[in-house]
Amino acid sequence: MISRKQHIAIFTTASLPWMTGTAVNPLFRAAYLANYGDYEVVLVIPWLSLKDQELVYPNKITFSSPSEHEGYVHQWLKDRIDFALRFSLSFYPAKFSKDIRSILPVGDITESITDDDADVAVLEEPEHLTWFHHGRKWKSKFRRVIGIVHTNYLEYVKREKNGHLLAFFLKYANSWVTRIYCHKIIRLSGATQDLPRSIICNVHGVNPKFLEIGKIKQEQQQRGDQGFTKGAYYIGKMVWSKGYKELLQLLSEHQDKLSDVQVDLYGTGEDSGQVQQSARKLKMDVKVYPGRDHADALFHDYKVFVNPSTTDVVCTTTAEALAMGKIVICADHVSNDFFKQFPNCHMYCSSNEFAKFTLKALAEEPVPLTDEQRHELSWEAATERFLAAAELNHNMSEKDPSYVSKSKTRKLRRSIEDASAYLHQTVSGIETARRAFGAIPKTLQPDEQLCEELGLVLTERQKFLRH
Repeated sequence: MISRKQHIAIFTTASLPWMTGTAVNPLFRAAYLANYGDYEVVLVIPWLSLKDQELVYPNKITFSSPSEHEGYVHQWLKDRIDFALRFSLSFYPAKFSKDIRSILPVGDITESITDDDADVAVLEEPEHLTWFHHGRKWKSKFRRVIGIVHTNYLEYVKREKNGHLLAFFLKYANSWVTRIYCHKIIRLSGATQDLPRSIICNVHGVNPKFLEIGKIKQEQQQRGDQGFTKGAYYIGKMVWSKGYKELLQLLSEHQDKLSDVQVDLYGTGEDSGQVQQSARKLKMDVKVYPGRDHADALFHDYKVFVNPSTTDVVCTTTAEALAMGKIVICADHVSNDFFKQFPNCHMYCSSNEFAKFTLKALAEEPVPLTDEQRHELSWEAATERFLAAAELNHNMSEKDPSYVSKSKTRKLRRSIEDASAYLHQTVSGIETARRAFGAIPKTLQPDEQLCEELGLVLTERQKFLRH
């Protein structure tokens, strides 16, 4: 008898051309998982109507149909990997929230996958995908549900008005929904909130292009050529919370020591104007430029990447800089723990150490990466870590054994969890309650436009709920 392939559905909260971590990393995960083993993989991404696309996607890029969007995503990935795409792409209805600058699901997105294919669900940002979920319980639909926590939401919320109070409630809301809907949670680093049934494991890799750039630089060094001709730089979305405030403060404190150092900042964002004003006030040479793709040839010759940000869970640009063979100066922070294994990563504990490490890095050459270190940064290694952390070797012929048990204790826990899920379903089905907690109005079911664009047919009950 031929064994059936295991089906893995990866749901995520963003999509290209929005260059955010939850658009890029799940895309690579789907490609490498499908290429790695005996899996049928589908990546389920949000579909936005034109008005929302114009708010979210850069450079006025829009799509008139899901098939056009799918073609764009596939082409972007084909330009970056060297093997055939073996996964499929699907869409769920979504809308963009201006208030929280995020894409939120509309309706019951578990319906994107048929019951016959509902083996494993991977929820990229599980709290985000389940805050307002109203529909079939994820654990009832899928035999195993794995959440991957990308974002330190508590840290971002604390920066808002009444932030600490909001963070207090959000902390418990996140624990509640992830306990209800996930069998296991993978936290990319200890910078994320501690959640039920969670482990810490970095299951992300870097775009292969960065490793190729690093190999070329290493070959130049081995030939005796000068591989790096530029000094220090930083790249990131140009908002204060992405490390610009900390970086400019560090440079300001040590202007005398760093007077001969040029630092180039690259980024685009709502705080660009203020960042430029602050940079001009410094007595040292700090130049500010618009954001660009980190793989752009412009960045290949920089030797030192300075990144004081502590709001990222695992900073993608830090991993990319290390893959390109650069020296990285970053904070000794739990979000950077994964990078401690690399000799080119220097972590500072004080502003004095930041200045000291920066000057030292500019005066020395990077240590060549070993094959093992290069592999650790790759998506091949990230896929291996994910499969081990997710424990997908569990017997898929029955529900997860950690969840279903004959013991009285397990039965009691399940009863409590079912009651908790019922409560969440009740609250998430009340329009006024949804709005009070931040949901987009009238998103219990997709509207006529989303249905038409995605070819969805609403039942009579769904039509009633929508109205």
